[in-house]
Amino acid sequence: MSTPATRTTPPASRPAGRAARRTLAAVAVAVVTVLGSAGCGSSSGGSSDSSSSSATKVIDVTISGDSVTPNGDRVDVAVGQPITLHITADAPGEIHVHSSPEQELEYDQGTTDVQLTPITTPGTVDVESHALEKVIVQLEVS
Repeated sequence: MSTPATRTTPPASRPAGRAARRTLAAVAVAVVTVLGSAGCGSSSGGSSDSSSSSATKVIDVTISGDSVTPNGDRVDVAVGQPITLHITADAPGEIHVHSSPEQELEYDQGTTDVQLTPITTPGTVDVESHALEKVIVQLEVS
């Protein structure tokens, strides 16, 4: 009778094989974790368009005499979105932003671009001219 051949792995190579399998398993878990978290995205409000919160929102403001345009309009912005007021004015002045922290922003006669500090709290934020006693825009932050 013949004895069936059995294959044995030399004891010296067994630990190396286990270590290789453990390393491979760890790499697989790391790859799945990275790919899985990349799919979550960082957009706010559950939107799949993450560019909406990173693109600068530019609001055109015209101040002439006692009138201002826009005049109390609501403007949607994302939490943390950069905001620039593109101001055309016939005289220098100051705009007050009722955010937290509050912002007081000066502008010159002519055309001035004013960057607001990003607003990090959802809600309605008034942007106004105290000198004109008018709300320019209401930022709907969400």
